Amino acid sequence: MKKYYSLLFTAGLVVALDQWTKWLVRTNIPLHESWLPESLNWLSSYARIVFIYNSGAAFGMFQNGNLVFAAFAFLVIGIILYSYPKIEEGDWSLRLASGLYLSGVLGNLIDRLTMGKVTDFISVGNFYIFNIADASINIAVVILLISFWVSERKKPVASSENEVLPTNGELS
Repeated sequence: MKKYYSLLFTAGLVVALDQWTKWLVRTNIPLHESWLPESLNWLSSYARIVFIYNSGAAFGMFQNGNLVFAAFAFLVIGIILYSYPKIEEGDWSLRLASGLYLSGVLGNLIDRLTMGKVTDFISVGNFYIFNIADASINIAVVILLISFWVSERKKPVASSENEVLPTNGELS
């Protein structure tokens, strides 16, 4: 159980933040309405809080796929819980990404199981409307991509043993 502390801490923190912000939006903003402090109205075309429900996936795709996404969430959670103890102690980026991904999946799964749809509210420009759980998943993916890119750059370049380099201006 000790191996799971950092995973559960990260996931617990982000899920709590996700559920709290969704609750704030549901209790304070009417459905399909937006909110922004008056002093920030100039920002409304770039970012605002817009309360919507989403029964699909990212970007509103696959609407009414709640049951499929809930089942997929349980599968992802199982995979993360199974593989997490196998991550090397020093691999902080994979550990952090696992915690963030788990929290995102759990945050949206809670909505799917309790309400049958996910509460979304962060609107940036004409981009899709998302929530803290979605952001957590996206941040996890970015951390993984950067981590893999950095680790690949650290690997030595493989060279052929039989490769002969030209000398004295000779070209082969």
